Amino acid sequence: MSELRKDPVTGRWVIISTERSKRLSDFQLESVAITPDDGCPFCEGHEQMTPRELLSRRRDGTHADGPGWDLRVVPNQFPVLRVEGTLDRRGEGLFDRMNGIGAHEVVIESPRHVDTLATMGESAVEQVLGAFRDRVQDLKRDRRFRYIVIFKNYGKGAGASLDHSYSQLIALPIVPREVRDEMDGARAHYAAKERCVFCDIIAQDSQDGRRLIAENADMVAMSPYAPRFPFETWILPKRHQALFEDTPRHEFASLARLLGDILRRMNKTLRHPPYNLLIHTAPLAEPAGDFYHWHVEIIPKLTKVAGFEWATGFYVNPTAPEEAAEVLRDSRG
Repeated sequence: MSELRKDPVTGRWVIISTERSKRLSDFQLESVAITPDDGCPFCEGHEQMTPRELLSRRRDGTHADGPGWDLRVVPNQFPVLRVEGTLDRRGEGLFDRMNGIGAHEVVIESPRHVDTLATMGESAVEQVLGAFRDRVQDLKRDRRFRYIVIFKNYGKGAGASLDHSYSQLIALPIVPREVRDEMDGARAHYAAKERCVFCDIIAQDSQDGRRLIAENADMVAMSPYAPRFPFETWILPKRHQALFEDTPRHEFASLARLLGDILRRMNKTLRHPPYNLLIHTAPLAEPAGDFYHWHVEIIPKLTKVAGFEWATGFYVNPTAPEEAAEVLRDSRG
């Protein structure tokens, strides 16, 4: 029988449709294949095809906007929001509007076209996480920004426009509703119990074990209790902390190690699926240290959102998280 489950943080309901349970062979698995591209603007030697770099990790003796780098951050050539200008908040009767002010940046994760977060070494993945941290710490000095979204679209099925591995940051002048829902739920749990809801989830699921996938000294990977999508996976720091950018360096190393491990497990089990990776962190300049807990969400693109989901906000997931966790737990990349 199908089961309704309530997300303990946001209160969002999902349907675990066990009667529609699918075997892995029944999913529309779209394997990501990286093809050579002599015109790729993100490959080393093509630096003139991108805007000027904002940050880079370079080998000794090399110069900005030229070869010799291991990672580059550049402005998005086609940004959804721009830094220049003022917000000019205004109303038109019932309607609110403001100028499209923000920042949109691209993190080019490797100079090599075929590299991915699953194949790169731990130090290279840690370098990517460090670039996220450094850019957030720089952007948060702009008082117009209220939230910084860090995300990765891997594969065209997940929205990537190029095969070359990259991530993005978008600084927003508002806090997104999804983030606000998480904040409100976490705040309400803390007000009632004086404990962080994410810390409670880690403690309960670590003891239960059915949804636990893997862990190391600092990080834990698990299938959430009420996942919207099959094989949705969360990675959380074991130590309570609200802001991703305040994470100590040794914990970034642990995150890099576990992230690579999970992605390799997914590649083996789900045949190199496209995925979205999101880093959920507390809004800028809002005190959230007691009740919020940053985390990473990885969502393989195995099913499509259709009319029922749009009409109700209820996601239908054909794979129970306990089953997904068992499959990933038993798989080693």
